[in-house]
Amino acid sequence: MEILFLSHRFPYPPTRGDKIRSFNMVKHLHEAGHKVTVASLARTAEEAADCQGIRDYCDDYVICEVRNPVQAVRMGLRLLTSEPSSMGFFYSSKLQKEVNRLLSEKNFDLIVVFSSTAAQYVSHVTDIPKFLDFCDMDSQKWLAYSAFKKWPISMGYRLEGGKLEREEKKICHQFDLCSCATDFEVDTLDGYGTGVASAFFPNGVDFDFFTPGEGDYPRHSISFVGRMDYFPNEECVLSFCEQIFPQLQAKYPDVTFTVIGACPPSNIMALNDMPGVTVTGTVDDIRTYVRNSAVMVTPLEIARGTQNKILEGMAMGVPVISSRTAARGVDAVVGEHILAATTPDEYVAHISRLFDDEGERDRLAKAGRERVTTHHNWPRAMSLFNEAIERCLTIAKG
Repeated sequence: MEILFLSHRFPYPPTRGDKIRSFNMVKHLHEAGHKVTVASLARTAEEAADCQGIRDYCDDYVICEVRNPVQAVRMGLRLLTSEPSSMGFFYSSKLQKEVNRLLSEKNFDLIVVFSSTAAQYVSHVTDIPKFLDFCDMDSQKWLAYSAFKKWPISMGYRLEGGKLEREEKKICHQFDLCSCATDFEVDTLDGYGTGVASAFFPNGVDFDFFTPGEGDYPRHSISFVGRMDYFPNEECVLSFCEQIFPQLQAKYPDVTFTVIGACPPSNIMALNDMPGVTVTGTVDDIRTYVRNSAVMVTPLEIARGTQNKILEGMAMGVPVISSRTAARGVDAVVGEHILAATTPDEYVAHISRLFDDEGERDRLAKAGRERVTTHHNWPRAMSLFNEAIERCLTIAKG
C-alpha cells in the first residue's frame, strides 16, 4: 500500500516515548513492504538534520521547520476560542501545504496519524481510509495537571483539558478507526460514546539493548529515569525527595537516589544539595546508571499510557516500584512482575523489602524482564497494529 504517515513530532531519532512508538510504526510499515511517506515537524535546524536518519525506514519524507516563539503565538491566539491551544502549537501552514501537495500527487491507500494534534492536517480528507493512533488521551493529562497547579494556572489547564476532550470527540468522527497504547486509554476513548471503532496495541521495548547488568550494585541504591523538563517527572521527583527519601535515610544512612534525565530545571538541580541525591542531567547511556541501582522508582501521579522507563527498567532486570497510576500502562501483574504504591509509607515498605531481601529482589527482577519480553515486544505490538489496520480498511470499505 501507499501510506501517508503524519505525526506531531518527527518520528526520528526515537529518543523519547512518543517518538519511539511512532518510529516503530513507521519502521514496521516499511519493513512490511508498504511505501511510506512521513510528514512532520522539526523545531530547530539541528533537529531537522537529525531527522534525516528516517530515510532508511521510509520511501519519502517531509520535514517542516517551525520556531517555538511562533508556535507559542499560535497557542495564544486560541486561548479565547473553542479550539485547543495544543492544536496551535503543533500547527504549521507550511506542513499543511506539503500535506495537500502529497495528497494531490500520490494515490494513498491509507493515512495513518499519530497523536490527535496531527489529525488537523487531514481533517478534510474523506476519500481515503484514515487510522488515528491517539496513543494517550491527552485531554485527561491536561485535566490531571490542573490538580497539581495553583490558581489561576490550574484554571488554564482545566480549560485546555476540557477543550481538548471536546476536540478528541470531534476528531473520532473523522477517522475509520482510532487506537491507544493501553486498554485503559481505550476505555476512556470508548467512554466518549462516539461509536468509533477502537483498538489498542502496546508499546514495546528493545530487550536486546536493555539487558540486565552483570556486575554488583550498591545494595541501598534507587534510580529514576525521565526527561526532567516534563512536569509529571519534575513533580514526582520533588515529592519523592520530600516525603519518601528522608524516611529511607532514617533506616538506611547510606541510601542513594540518582535522578537520570535531560534538561533538569533549577529546582531539580538543587536536589544535588541533599545528602545521597545525585541529579545527572543528560548522560551518554542510561543503562549504566539504572543497572547500578537496586531499585527503580516511577512514582508518577500524573501518568497516561505506557511509561517506557518502566519497560526499560524491567528489561534491565531492575525491580520497578511504580505509582498505581503509572502501573496501569504496563501489561504486568502488580506484585508478581512489578510493585505499586500510593502512599509514602507504601513506597518505603516496598523499597525496604527489596533492600532487605535479596532473594525477593532477584525474583522480581527476573519476573519483570520475562514479562516485558513476552508482552511488550515490538513484534507482538506490531502484529496487533496490523490487525487494527485490517479492521480500519474493512470499515472504510463499508
